[in-house]
Amino acid sequence: MAAPATKTIGDLNGKWLLNKSLSDSVEPALALQGVGWLTRKTINTTSVTLHVKQYKGAPSPPAEAADGALVTRIDIEQIAAAGIKGTTENRCLDYVFREHSDWIFGRVQGRSRWISTAELKALVSPDGEAIKNGWAKDDFVARDWLEGDAEKGGPEGETHMLNHVESLDNGWTALQVWGFQDIGGERRYTRNIVIAKGDKFVEFKMIYDWVPEDQ
Repeated sequence: MAAPATKTIGDLNGKWLLNKSLSDSVEPALALQGVGWLTRKTINTTSVTLHVKQYKGAPSPPAEAADGALVTRIDIEQIAAAGIKGTTENRCLDYVFREHSDWIFGRVQGRSRWISTAELKALVSPDGEAIKNGWAKDDFVARDWLEGDAEKGGPEGETHMLNHVESLDNGWTALQVWGFQDIGGERRYTRNIVIAKGDKFVEFKMIYDWVPEDQ
């Protein structure tokens, strides 16, 4: 189901179901991240629903609120079907690295922030930070986004969230950009993702259906 017009990057609250038929396979990315064959096969065929809570709050450690300033926080429970254990995504949009560990990816550190269209293009330009540091090989994460005024949900009119994760055990990085795209004539919540390890890169999209509150 297409995203309601009321849902923007500034309000992702609610439930989102990963649309397997519209999304790219995650298996090549999981393989590059060192996830075992059986787990990869199971994840690639399992239905996953995101339960999203987005709100303003004090930043979690190691950051401290300056003068009581609040940051955007996003707490996501990933609920998997078929008895598969889910994972959590808890993000503070202050671009401070925080460590996390789960049963799929092991120990990682990640950071998140709002990002504008211009900042995103600069990030993945030939001289941009993502290319220079080997997080991406091209501008894939900046492609195909809806960028109109209706998408400007960030505090400064940003249309996207940026998430950067580094594995502390297996040597890979993950660069994600969140926003909305026109998929087959329907507006949908989408994540453009690139996994990098050495000179290898896997680029893919995760595309979600909106799940109404009564379902």
